[in-house]
Amino acid sequence: MLIIPAIDLRNGCCVRLTQGRKETAKVYDGNPVAIARSFASAGAQMLHIVDLDGAFSESNSHNRQTLREIIRAIDIPVQFGGGLRNVQDVKEVIDFGVTRVVIGTLAIESPAVIQTVVQLFGGDRIAVGIDSRGGQVVTRGWEKEAQSSAVDLAISVASLGVERVIYTDVARDGMLKGVNVEGTCEVARASGLKVTASGGVSSLADIKRLGNAKCGIDSVIVGKALYERRFTIQQALEVASIP
Repeated sequence: MLIIPAIDLRNGCCVRLTQGRKETAKVYDGNPVAIARSFASAGAQMLHIVDLDGAFSESNSHNRQTLREIIRAIDIPVQFGGGLRNVQDVKEVIDFGVTRVVIGTLAIESPAVIQTVVQLFGGDRIAVGIDSRGGQVVTRGWEKEAQSSAVDLAISVASLGVERVIYTDVARDGMLKGVNVEGTCEVARASGLKVTASGGVSSLADIKRLGNAKCGIDSVIVGKALYERRFTIQQALEVASIP
């Protein structure tokens, strides 16, 4: 089980949201670059960065600059998403040095673009972020409900050559009330894809539950629990390594 710490960027600052609502943004002390370095030093093997301004279709130049600075500062892979609306956006961040690009809204609104970027960059470089509320997909920074279920979207993108989805239960994100293991497993089993769990991780027990699920979940994104000091990266890595 790969533990992937998250850095969510809003106007160049590190923040966390509650249930994806932008008005709930809590700014955490510390420069995002320094935070990224601390995660890498603690043993993280990948970093998840989200451009919240881009996801909300707002100006995001500060975040793109911060992304470049983080990539230059650390030597572990970076997974990045938020506000990527076309092929050029995807190419730009890959040129920055992003290892894996996370695409959300495009998967619903322009599936042909998903197929194109998979062909251009490879299925292992493109992950689809499936953000779900009550089993239904939400897009545009979680502000718009799509006419598709999370399971149906996962099956659809698998047919386009995507190899991984990142499944977030929006209702649990930032709530520290536990991860939706059952919903995540449903997506994994139905699609046959590799799945990264996200949203609601509150304790080491959540990580253990994910590791014991044996349904295709191979990694988990952890955000607020780390910032609120519920546990450390080292503790999470130790739990994740236990068979």
